[in-house]
Amino acid sequence: MASISFRHVRKTYPGGVTVVPDLNLEIADKEFVILVGPSGCGKSTTLRMIAGLEDISEGELYIGDRLVNDVAPKDRDIAMVFQNYALYPHMTVYKNIAFGLTLQKVPNDEIDRRVHEAAKALDLEHLLNRKPKALSGGQRQRVALGRAMVRNPAVFLLDEPLSNLDAKLRTAMRSEISRLHKRLQTTFVYVTHDQTEAMTMGDRIVVMKDGIIQQNDTPQNLYDYPCNLFVAGFIGSPQMNFVDAVIKKEANGFAAEFCGSKVALPARMSEKLGAYAGKTVVLGIRPEDIDAVDNGAKHDLDAKIEIAELMGAEINLHVTCQGAKFVVRAASTYKGREGDIGALVFDTEKVHLFDKETEQAIAN
Repeated sequence: MASISFRHVRKTYPGGVTVVPDLNLEIADKEFVILVGPSGCGKSTTLRMIAGLEDISEGELYIGDRLVNDVAPKDRDIAMVFQNYALYPHMTVYKNIAFGLTLQKVPNDEIDRRVHEAAKALDLEHLLNRKPKALSGGQRQRVALGRAMVRNPAVFLLDEPLSNLDAKLRTAMRSEISRLHKRLQTTFVYVTHDQTEAMTMGDRIVVMKDGIIQQNDTPQNLYDYPCNLFVAGFIGSPQMNFVDAVIKKEANGFAAEFCGSKVALPARMSEKLGAYAGKTVVLGIRPEDIDAVDNGAKHDLDAKIEIAELMGAEINLHVTCQGAKFVVRAASTYKGREGDIGALVFDTEKVHLFDKETEQAIAN
């Protein structure tokens, strides 16, 4: 049993700096949970409290049924993979992977079996006699994973393990770690500031800001139903577009007026918008939910194309309209280019509305 439970956990550093004010979080056995947020949001501190590398100022932390506030890191049955690999440069890959088992005085034949088993799973068998300096970044990270694997820990903790890798390797290693979790059936807690990693790997994502959980949900729910402006802007790449809009009561429902245009809002939002009639809200819409069409076709908004970024299968259009800026994800066949006036169509079923003062979601 390797569930993790934070109960009113607080972390305050000397000098009165509180990084995590009041954390309540339940992580189920065998779950893959991602802690995500901007730098300084408390996600790495949270991970290090699980590892025992940071003391807890207040509250209780349980791993399984055991209170671990005062349990030494080596006795918590966890393994941690760091951003900088933390390999011993003078040891071979074999000895790096085996090092923790050697300290535990595990019999040599058992060490050999576990090392080769991990090396096979991570495609490292042909590298066991090399030293870290002869390995690529991706190979070094796999060695660090192997060193954690052989201990058969109850919990894997991964602290931004891919941030030092190039884009191609990051993509490959994301798949490796996801496969590893399915194979080991162990609890994984993974910290990253990269929302793409979070969306593609986790069973559940915990979005943090200033040490406070903003939303704790599945990747799909975070994407479709962000609870506030921060989550909406953090999840998604390119990020969600935001513009001030005035809610208008129409004969057949509600509409949002912005940039000199008006778009009808879905009927499902109507019961939530009565109190906002005539008021300014923040309208959010993702780049993929705006379509760029040929001039002359029916559309919602005219906007000037400032930058057109060809991404291969698609083009990211950076457009402006009456001071508002939007990013539009268009098909690569779209003919409009920088300096042109683009005709935009909004998928109003995908519009998000947020209270301008509280920044909380009104309707998704």
